[in-house]
Amino acid sequence: VQLQASGGGLVQVGGSLRLSCAASGSPFGGYDIGWYRQAPDKQRELVATVSSGGRTDYVDSVKGRFTISRDNAKNMVYLQMNSLNAEDTAVYYCAAAQGVIITSMRSQASYGYWGQGTLVTVSS
Repeated sequence: VQLQASGGGLVQVGGSLRLSCAASGSPFGGYDIGWYRQAPDKQRELVATVSSGGRTDYVDSVKGRFTISRDNAKNMVYLQMNSLNAEDTAVYYCAAAQGVIITSMRSQASYGYWGQGTLVTVSS
């Protein structure tokens, strides 16, 4: 499966953005999807995941502010980001995996397919 992330940009503190991840090349519904981000001079970190069955998971820093969703008919996954702050500035990546057990869905090593990333900059 090939992934293409989009929707990044410059937004002020407190603003919102919706990132999109378009999938192609394989039936999409069977993939588990993760959004990761990498801030300058930091390691890439998990943001949120959605399983093939629709189960969602978020890291504590984005709970209540970000929402991950998927539309299998359109081969799309979204990350709605609200109440953005400067710490959310990063390159955001979507990733896909198959057959991942729930306890491994937070692990980057579980994801074999990665998109190219989209930059989100939150300014004060």
